[in-house]
Amino acid sequence: MKKKKIILLIVALAILSGGWYAYSEYNRKVKDLSKVKADMRLGTNDLVSQFENDENLANVNYLDKVIAVSGTLKAIEKDETNNYSLVLGDKESMSSVRCSMDEEHQLKIKGLLTGSKITVKGACTGFNSDELLGSDVILNRCVILD
Repeated sequence: MKKKKIILLIVALAILSGGWYAYSEYNRKVKDLSKVKADMRLGTNDLVSQFENDENLANVNYLDKVIAVSGTLKAIEKDETNNYSLVLGDKESMSSVRCSMDEEHQLKIKGLLTGSKITVKGACTGFNSDELLGSDVILNRCVILD
């Protein structure tokens, strides 16, 4: 009888622990990158050219890392869900760094003007290469640095 109670107690604790873990993972918030130190700082041209020259090496160096990128603001884009993206790079080049803004930091966009120099910090999530339309390095959960 004592063995059955111990087994039931262990099973109940395992179920409660699993439930708590599942609940906490389901409700987990994404880390605010404004409080995270950037792994590295680069200019937009340097970042784009490294991906264009050797995408595999650039993926090893930058993918899933927090990067602070400085450059000229080419455009501010708003999608159908009212989320903003900043496009950084040279006006003459079709290639750019696309920065999807963190929802909590989108109000800082209001004072920005295209052509101004800014620094944005975000998580590097990939690279899109197109010979006709230009290449884009993608940063997500971005915040504007002061």
